[in-house]
Amino acid sequence: MSRPTPALSGQAADARAQLPEEAHSGFDRLVHAVLATPGASRRPALGAALRSQLPGTAGVRWLHAEGLSPTSRAGDLTAAHWLSLHEAWLANQQAPRAGSRESGHGPRADSRHGHAAGAQAIPRYY
Repeated sequence: MSRPTPALSGQAADARAQLPEEAHSGFDRLVHAVLATPGASRRPALGAALRSQLPGTAGVRWLHAEGLSPTSRAGDLTAAHWLSLHEAWLANQQAPRAGSRESGHGPRADSRHGHAAGAQAIPRYY
């Protein structure tokens, strides 16, 4: 059973209002993932929050392009920042990942010869 997502407020809500209706669910997922914290009393640095949302160095590149420090907080983002982050997130969600399958897991080991996919045992000549 899924929980309803809380309503957005502030700059994130302003940015959401500028998006088309079909983009709202993805934007909501992004915002709630960035704002989610293990402890309710503290907000993580934006660099750490983006690590799970933008693969590789995409989060750092986005922060640099927007002129933000990795230690800045999500509450510091303007509506324009949220829209730009959403565009970067969409671009990275559609990018193919190396070794990924449709189910989202990495490559499956080929157990026919007991090694990982593509690996072969060293032949032994006696």
